[in-house]
Amino acid sequence: MTKFINPGLVPTSRRNILRGSVLAGAAALTGAAVQASPRAPRMAGINRASADLYHVAGEQQSDSTAVPADLTGYTRVKMELVPPPFAPAHEQVATGGPKIIEITMETSEVLMTVDEDTGAEVWALTYNGSVPGPLIICHEGDMVELTLRNPVDSMMEHNIDFHASTGALGGGGLTHVYPGEETVLRWKATKAGCFTYHCAPGGAMIPYHVTHGMNGAVMVLPRDGLKDADGNPLRYDSIAYIGEQDYYLPMDENGDYRTYEAAGDDYGDSLEAMRGLIPTHSVFNGAVGALTGENALTSKVGETVLMIHNQANRDSRPHLIGGHGSYVWESSFTDPPLRDMETWFVRGGSAVAAMYTFEQPGVYAYVNHNLIEGVMLGATAHFVVEGEWDNNLMEQVVAPRAFAT
Repeated sequence: MTKFINPGLVPTSRRNILRGSVLAGAAALTGAAVQASPRAPRMAGINRASADLYHVAGEQQSDSTAVPADLTGYTRVKMELVPPPFAPAHEQVATGGPKIIEITMETSEVLMTVDEDTGAEVWALTYNGSVPGPLIICHEGDMVELTLRNPVDSMMEHNIDFHASTGALGGGGLTHVYPGEETVLRWKATKAGCFTYHCAPGGAMIPYHVTHGMNGAVMVLPRDGLKDADGNPLRYDSIAYIGEQDYYLPMDENGDYRTYEAAGDDYGDSLEAMRGLIPTHSVFNGAVGALTGENALTSKVGETVLMIHNQANRDSRPHLIGGHGSYVWESSFTDPPLRDMETWFVRGGSAVAAMYTFEQPGVYAYVNHNLIEGVMLGATAHFVVEGEWDNNLMEQVVAPRAFAT
């Protein structure tokens, strides 16, 4: 059962200040009377039923008839999560029986620069300090056991909703943690595929947290690994984990991006900006240029890369300029992969895997092929590929030159 603690046990007066400012902002935006909960800065004046839903789902677990988990045959392993665009060490084909994969994540509130050229910045709400949160990998039949910690100096409540899991709103009803708290959630990976996870405290705080970077992806591999439509094994040399993030950054009357002293201070301004449904930025891995230039992804001719693309809030259309999606799984690994896709589709609130073996050296641009977002809003990454050029695939027969009229 979800535990509601005495407000006197909630550390730091800063959270009480935040609760007052946030609730006042909610009332101003909705014209509603707002009453603070005893434990958190929840949005009581904004969609009260939705705000309470994740807590109610947690309370439902007090049912004494719940079937105890049978952990017979499971072995425990620790997975060290790593920052994106990298993937944690893992097996492509599972060995041995099912495992309980132990991971730890911390809900860090971090001031991040979104675009150095314009000075745009955001108090990002993160898992482990990165946007997106770290990639989690397991196999079908495994259990993921997450320790979720909210640092004592945080300003807000956080939780986690795993789209790959079953029950309690994806675990969102069982993982509410306030500053200084931790919780442990264990869930079974019953579906193979790529899935989003995200923070979902309740009410308007759900889109607020998601659009401030608090989302990531889980890949649940089949126990015998990836296969094509005929059952032939497919293997990759590396993973490129790309999280597409839409930001809605408030501006002042002069069109300059506003700055804020602490996480949550932008709540009222952000809600107004979000209501327009027009992002100021759509970027890969948290910021403009996060995966270009010195930060570009690298590979070699002949290497196979599995590109995992997560978008927790909006539809996206990834395209690898100069390459293809040789095999594309739109979330599920149970269905045969799509073949030789020029552009593939990521539904908002999902993650997709696409596999490609590089055949030519050079720079490949990986973009959202809504080119307004890809070029103007920041959704571009680069792969820098080393190797020998193959004129059988492409050749510049004549270099650019003037021609006679």
